[in-house]
Amino acid sequence: MITSIPALRRSAGFTIIELLASVAILGLLASVAMPVIQTTMTREKENQLRIALRDIRTAIDAYKLASASGNITVPTGQSGYPPSLTELAAGVPNANNPGGPQLYFLRGVPRDPFFPDQTIAAISTWGLRSFASPPDNPLPGDDVFDVHSMSTQTGLNGVPYNQW
Repeated sequence: MITSIPALRRSAGFTIIELLASVAILGLLASVAMPVIQTTMTREKENQLRIALRDIRTAIDAYKLASASGNITVPTGQSGYPPSLTELAAGVPNANNPGGPQLYFLRGVPRDPFFPDQTIAAISTWGLRSFASPPDNPLPGDDVFDVHSMSTQTGLNGVPYNQW
């Protein structure tokens, strides 16, 4: 069976219309996938924020419980909350076992995933609230009663990250 040369040329490749249609379909799929990818990335950062806030707040509560039970020496007039986030990871002396191992409440202070500058130390990425400050206007002070994100963005649930 002998085929002619024009028949071989017609079946040898794609036409420009087929290529344009393929490119258009790929572009449409990519434009649909991008918002899904961005939402997934935001959801992952929100999950990291939830975990970091829970870990730090649990450590603050454990520090307060240790100071209330006498395991940590609290100076007169102090609230019993940690003076800074550093004490949670660096450790404090155990008042019930002088010279023994220190008490640690965190392995390390996690970073706020929504803090824009990655060169800043993780401990400096959090907004602090002291025991003496009101909940509607959290201000740092002599101790750390709570932490919050300093991000001005709003979460996927409609609540600003600094109110989580």
